[in-house]
Amino acid sequence: MTVMQTTAGTIAPNATRTDICSAPPRRHPRPDGQDRYTISEVVAFTGLTAHTLRWYERIGLMSHIDRSHTGQRRYSNSDLDWLDFVGKLRMTGMPVADMVRYAELVREGENTYQDRRELLESTRRDVLTRIAELQDTLAVLDRKIGFYGDAGRSREGESTR
Repeated sequence: MTVMQTTAGTIAPNATRTDICSAPPRRHPRPDGQDRYTISEVVAFTGLTAHTLRWYERIGLMSHIDRSHTGQRRYSNSDLDWLDFVGKLRMTGMPVADMVRYAELVREGENTYQDRRELLESTRRDVLTRIAELQDTLAVLDRKIGFYGDAGRSREGESTR
């Protein structure tokens, strides 16, 4: 499964499309048949802290999280899929405000597909720019490493003469 995938393999003309967010392989496999997780289980699955999960909910990055009859949060598999996707957005360097905006657009429904696409395309351009900058930086490092390797070999050659 890819980070963004539609539920229908082939989309019929009148079929509705739904985004599924996931990023296998997961650090911790989820138990088969389970679709309700405590906050501590989600911490173990995602590596996020309980504080971060509560903050995501407070700022609107997470949609409403179900609660048990005692008030404990109960996360679903779709919540974990969303958190996987949010982790990918964080890795892109997307500002939190843009991630929250994206989450709002998702909640608004299918009529926001164009806005979502534009936001993701803008983030993609930023990522490509950062990749190019990192490749340039890597080339500089490689040249320096090569220089010092050559300098070390020539000194060794001088000392054996």
